[in-house]
Amino acid sequence: MFKKLDILILKAFIGPFLAALLITTFVLTMQFFWLYIDDLVGKGLDLLTIFQLIGLVSVSIFTTALPLSLLFSSIMTFGNLGESFELIAIKAAGIPLVRFMRPLFIFTIFLSGIAFLFSNNIIPVTQLKLTNLKFDIIVAKPAIDIKEGVFYDKIDGYVIKLGKKESNDSIIRNIVIFEKRFNLQDNMIIAESGVMRVTANKKFLEFILFNGWRYQERGQKNTTNTEFTRLYFKEYKKVFDLNSFQMNKEDEINYDPKMLNVHQLNQAIDSLNNKDSFYLKRMYADIAPTLKFMNYKDSSALFLAHKKAPRIKKFSELLADSLSIGMKDFAGFQLNSISGNFKLLADLELSNRSAAAFHAIEWHRKFTLSFACIVLFLIGAPLGSIIRKGGLGTPLVLAIVFFVIFFLLNNFGEKFAKSGQWDVYKGMWLSSGILIPVGLFLTYKAMRDSQLFNQEFYYRLLQPIKVTLRKYFKK
Repeated sequence: MFKKLDILILKAFIGPFLAALLITTFVLTMQFFWLYIDDLVGKGLDLLTIFQLIGLVSVSIFTTALPLSLLFSSIMTFGNLGESFELIAIKAAGIPLVRFMRPLFIFTIFLSGIAFLFSNNIIPVTQLKLTNLKFDIIVAKPAIDIKEGVFYDKIDGYVIKLGKKESNDSIIRNIVIFEKRFNLQDNMIIAESGVMRVTANKKFLEFILFNGWRYQERGQKNTTNTEFTRLYFKEYKKVFDLNSFQMNKEDEINYDPKMLNVHQLNQAIDSLNNKDSFYLKRMYADIAPTLKFMNYKDSSALFLAHKKAPRIKKFSELLADSLSIGMKDFAGFQLNSISGNFKLLADLELSNRSAAAFHAIEWHRKFTLSFACIVLFLIGAPLGSIIRKGGLGTPLVLAIVFFVIFFLLNNFGEKFAKSGQWDVYKGMWLSSGILIPVGLFLTYKAMRDSQLFNQEFYYRLLQPIKVTLRKYFKK
């Protein structure tokens, strides 16, 4: 009988679970496209690129969609069984709720393991391919990234501002280009209109500009003897090298912890946490040339020599008046240099700690999102047996409420971990630590046929208070 009961429960659960997973994945994927709709619509992307982007985004949010799907489908399944009185019949046969939940709990543990393997082995590759596709779109269609009225500085050595783009993103108007030279003022090009396109080999971005001016100042730095030229043109061709995109692409691939699995994250965290020797060597190399006494290995000899030397009351007695001002200025320069070196090392240390925290956050995320499947199931299953409401109405509302709570707690904990206010493990496991007691409490209530969500129960409970208040106000 128990085997048939297990099959009955699994059959009742699988359908809502698959439907919830598809709906959740679709909604979360559309959320991504809603955020980037301005960058994608009307850009001339082919269908293969669009479908590839949809597929990569859908895979990347799978571990987020899975807990929500389990929560919603468990509420719906147990709510349907309670509404059709099947749950009451099973309890009347002497089968406890925990035994009734056991096959789905085992199935949830299996899905949790699948989610971890997915997060550890597939998500990093998906993030890598998604990053590649993003850069390919930017290089193939630079207009996707260059927006109207915004200064664009992702091409090394240039800042570009477009006043207006036509619908095909090739015709541009009111163009301003700053060419950074780092000597005198930047060179500047202004044009009324132009055409923007990428070369066939996708290595260069060409601007064919019409009716404009080129401003340039030539001469040596720190001098007023310069030559300022202004050149009018009817047509001018400006070529930008897109190799900087490849450099940025390599940097992002190498240092994005989302593209690493648990083993790689462990290695990266160990490397980031064992940089004390690096900072000591760097500090000695930067400060030893400034503080000459650090070059002496045996400081005891200096101390003994100082004890035997006659005591000097003031430092000014060591120097002649003609050298005092120069030495004070030199000492001030040396102190500023040391202060700058220490500040640079402090900034490097803060950057190193931040990188270590980001890697640790991604390491914990692979486990927390998997464990969230179990946590949300422990909330959804007893909650559905308590409310005894099937369909899409009440289960959907409750699933959204608890998932929003989970999402907010998860985000708050991650923010605290990134800012350094909390330890990483505390921030990343905050949501699970709070919601597990909630799930156990709901399971306890469901095992005892609690009337936690029964309107009639609360009506009967408040009725004596209502009668007492009426008598009091009549007096």
